[in-house]
Amino acid sequence: MAIAEHAPETISRRRRFLKLPVGVSLALGWLGLMIVVAFGAELLTPYSFTALDLKARLSPPLLMGGSLAHPLGTDELGRDVLSRLIVSIRMSLLIALFGTIIAASLGTALGFLAAHFRGKVEQLVLMAIDFQASMPFMIIALSVLAFFGNNLVLFIALMGFHSWERYARIARGLTLAANEQGYAAAVRQLGAGPGRIYGLHILPNIASTLIVSMTLTFPEIILLESGLSFLGLGVQPPLTSLGNMVGYGREYITRAPWIMLAPASAIVVTTLSISLLGDWLRDRLDPTLR
Repeated sequence: MAIAEHAPETISRRRRFLKLPVGVSLALGWLGLMIVVAFGAELLTPYSFTALDLKARLSPPLLMGGSLAHPLGTDELGRDVLSRLIVSIRMSLLIALFGTIIAASLGTALGFLAAHFRGKVEQLVLMAIDFQASMPFMIIALSVLAFFGNNLVLFIALMGFHSWERYARIARGLTLAANEQGYAAAVRQLGAGPGRIYGLHILPNIASTLIVSMTLTFPEIILLESGLSFLGLGVQPPLTSLGNMVGYGREYITRAPWIMLAPASAIVVTTLSISLLGDWLRDRLDPTLR
């Protein structure tokens, strides 16, 4: 009888969770399109993103009187803007994805260490968190790239250090709360080691909060990568990214605005979509907001 009584309530919760607002549905549709573009970039690009066609340089897009050969126009070297946009979307999403995973993994691990060992270890982690939060990350990124030079691996690793302190604070606070609750103490009394306790019991219980935080970090890294690439310190040629395209297009904003508008629009819509999805997930997963 108890199972039968709780079944309608469970079904009702699932229906409320699956009922998507229009804005969230559009955001999911756009993000799905971006994922398809990222995975199928090699098949979707009509030309090589490095192919030059000086005879067709600065050709306007189709909506401005251009031809179907270059529906989004060409840049100052005759490179197809659509092909470069597709490859740039893949590059920017991969950088943001790996950067977010590194930040979440590093921050969560340090949060667990601080909550487990307490004492001096906790103080060191808290000092590192305060230092990271007090320093503008753009200054740190500029200093590292200027001192060590730039390559893609270093750039992705640098993006991974963005916002790790957010995950460390969340993981530490929620772990301390879990240690005060019965389930963590019960598992510990049964003889489970720290790895099993944190990996199989505490982490699944705080995963929803971490996932919502990841939806906040992801668009931040996209914007940070775009800003650094705009300054010439991000993704280096012959590779391309959304910020890289915007940086090159700023010099032609009056003569050929489509060079900059296409990647800029992709940045705005993608970050907005992820933010909308993150807000919706927070409202659905945070029990205090129900």
